[in-house]
Order: sequence, then structure tokens, then C-alpha cells
Amino acid sequence: MATKAQSTRLAILERAVDLASAEGLEGLTIGRLASELEMSKSGLFAHFGSKEELQLATIDAAAQRFYGEVVAPALAHAEGYPRLTAYCQLYIDYLERGVFAGGCFWAAAATEFDDRPGVVRDAVRAGVVGWLSELERQAAVEQAAGAGELAFEIYSLGLGANVCSRLLGDERSFDRARSAVERLLRRHFVGS
Repeated sequence: MATKAQSTRLAILERAVDLASAEGLEGLTIGRLASELEMSKSGLFAHFGSKEELQLATIDAAAQRFYGEVVAPALAHAEGYPRLTAYCQLYIDYLERGVFAGGCFWAAAATEFDDRPGVVRDAVRAGVVGWLSELERQAAVEQAAGAGELAFEIYSLGLGANVCSRLLGDERSFDRARSAVERLLRRHFVGS
């Protein structure tokens, strides 16, 4: 059973992830979050000693949410093509459902921190690299030619659909991404 402090920390991070997805990790401050949650700054500060610690904990919470929405359900499928197909479906569904209030947390954080050195950038990078590596690993299990390229293309289609949906209001972007991913998978696995 979670302690009151653990429950409070989880509630803080749930809100922090959504705020960061919409307004960026830099905009995520202890003061802003305390105001959002109607907590004292000192109460929130007790959970996170600095803005950087809050950002890192938020990245970890976003990774846990992504894992729960995309990775964990796909683990029921056999490695290789079945799991890769499940990842693709779950990934696009996750983007379309708007699991994060501001769209894809990882797209927002990667854009915000791609040119900023430091531990926050390193944590964002590790999350993106982990996802790309897992896509590539599942493609490689099937000995797909160009497994790294396939992983890149799947990821890119998801990012493109996210941007077209959120920025351009394109209601068909996720259907387009699904179709494109299906063609990719057929080309790499069925047509080879």
C-alpha cells in the first residue's frame, strides 16, 4: 500500500507530465505546479529538491505512462513481427487518444531539449533511444533488412501524425499513419 507521501508524489507527477507535454519541461516549475495542485511550494519542494529533479521525475513518469499504454500490452505477443505489429498499433492509438494533455510528451520534450546539453536532455534522449531500439530489436528478431531504418520510419510516421493532428487539425492523420505503417511492415516482412 502506498504511503500518503508516495500517493502525493504520484499525483504531483501525473499533473506534471500533462503540464510538461503542453507547456514544456522548462515551463514546469515548483511554483507553477504548486499553484496548479493548490499546494504550498515548500510542500512540493519536499518531494523534489530542485527544478531539475522535478523535470527528471516527470520524464520518468512519462516513461512509465508510455510503458503502460504501449509496451506492456504488446508483451502479450510473441517477439518479432507479432510484437512489432502490436507496438505499431498501440503507438498510433496512444498518440491518437492524447494520453498526454499536450500530445506526445516525447515529441514535445525532444524538440525542447534536442540542442540543450545536460542531464534532462540525456534523460529525454534515453527515452527516445529506448523506444527506437526496441522497435529495431523486434524487427531484427525477424531478420528484417534495414531494421534500424524500419524503426526510424515507424517512429517518424507517429511523430508526423501527432504534428498533423495537433498543429494542423488533420483528423485523418492517424489513419494515414496506420496505413503507412501497414505498408512498411508488409514491405519488410510479407514482401521480402
